[in-house]
Amino acid sequence: MTRVLQHLVVTPMGAKMGHITYPCSIGRNGTTTRKREGDQATPEGMHEIVGCLYRADRIKKPVDWAIALSPRDIWSDDIKDPDYNMLGKWPSDYRHERLIRPDPLYDIILLTNWNWPYPVKGRGSAIFLHQWRKPGHPTEGCIAFDRQDLLDILKRITFGTKIIVLPHRHARQK
Repeated sequence: MTRVLQHLVVTPMGAKMGHITYPCSIGRNGTTTRKREGDQATPEGMHEIVGCLYRADRIKKPVDWAIALSPRDIWSDDIKDPDYNMLGKWPSDYRHERLIRPDPLYDIILLTNWNWPYPVKGRGSAIFLHQWRKPGHPTEGCIAFDRQDLLDILKRITFGTKIIVLPHRHARQK
């Protein structure tokens, strides 16, 4: 069977892939064409999937190209860090986010190429696709889904799958 590559289009009505629409949440401040670090907005435009990280202690490897997170993995969101908007290791002297969390939000992380691999400092770090806290709960700029929907999306994508974020005036989606 040949796999048909489909894009994931994030609209105000949800994320559409083919004939399926997945409910999702975006940044608290909707979308923007002028993304900045800490603005709590999701960048509009076309992005690509460039990787998948997962919690091997919580779920089985979701796709063959997924990489297991280690307890020391962090993502830098500090513009003073030479490794800004990069995967790094703890401890770090710079502001960062630990990727191993007590909640399930980062049990699966789909990495996008937003401001990566050559980041512009201050343009915003790490737009992930990850699990949501609850339906409709906004993110800090990422795109969040129900765990089962995220696993279904993972079955239908590969490296280079396009994530197209259309303008949203309101962050919460039904």
